[in-house]
Amino acid sequence: MQVLRAVVNSGSVSAAANNLGYTPSAISQQLSTLEREAGLSLLEKVGRGVRPTAAGTMLAERAGDLSELLSKTESELAGMRAGDSGVLRLRFFQSASVALIPPAVAAFRDRYPRVRLDLGMQEEGMLDRVAEGDADLAVIVVGRDVPSVSGVRLLHLVDEPYRVVLPVGHPLCSEEYIDLARLSEESWIQDSVGSGPCAESLYDAFAAAGFTPHLALESDSPQSSQGFVAAGMGISLVPRLGLDPVHPGVEVRPLRNPEPVRRIHVAVRESVVHAPNTAALLQVLRETAQA
Repeated sequence: MQVLRAVVNSGSVSAAANNLGYTPSAISQQLSTLEREAGLSLLEKVGRGVRPTAAGTMLAERAGDLSELLSKTESELAGMRAGDSGVLRLRFFQSASVALIPPAVAAFRDRYPRVRLDLGMQEEGMLDRVAEGDADLAVIVVGRDVPSVSGVRLLHLVDEPYRVVLPVGHPLCSEEYIDLARLSEESWIQDSVGSGPCAESLYDAFAAAGFTPHLALESDSPQSSQGFVAAGMGISLVPRLGLDPVHPGVEVRPLRNPEPVRRIHVAVRESVVHAPNTAALLQVLRETAQA
């Protein structure tokens, strides 16, 4: 088809042969093969040259379209190999959408403006989305054990510490660090206490400190926990990502003996884990998490 396009553009077989570096007979043979495959005449003689029939005009135009598409495809593939183009589908949990994902996305777009990020917040089923090919990466929390899912690689991102949130005026607000065991008699306002990886991390920490917390209220988010703490209903453990912003009616202190942590990993689809743009996004996520 590209040979036909060259003949149509130049107006003769000999001119096309000269432009392409072929012999006129080689051009004529390729045109004959194309006419047999099309089942229609593609060229007609006009004086010493030729002109396309309606079918020849259509095929020559399609050849131009295909040439542009092929060139664009090759350019896009080159960009993907270099890591500066393509699409990455990233999923993440709610509290990561406040202080982790937005600055990471901003930094990534500054460095790789031609890579498009398809972002989505999701609380459950993110590993399945990655395994099924509906997402490329997912920022998730893991519990005691790192899950194993076929076709998905789990990469450690950061161990995010929990902080204790106290109402303003609480006696322990004068402490720089607070031993978790000193909070055993407190009433607790807590989210993520039913089941799942966050609950595992919390109750492992409480067990290590030697007590079971008295739960005054199960909240639905770190933000609502802060509100109830500010109202004097109890205290709460909130992961660092859930403390942006901090409620004006609370004080936040680090913990020790032990310091509870929430283990954050990135689930990456195996088929894209070595792609340059994937590696670039992982690097930005790590830098942002550590910062």
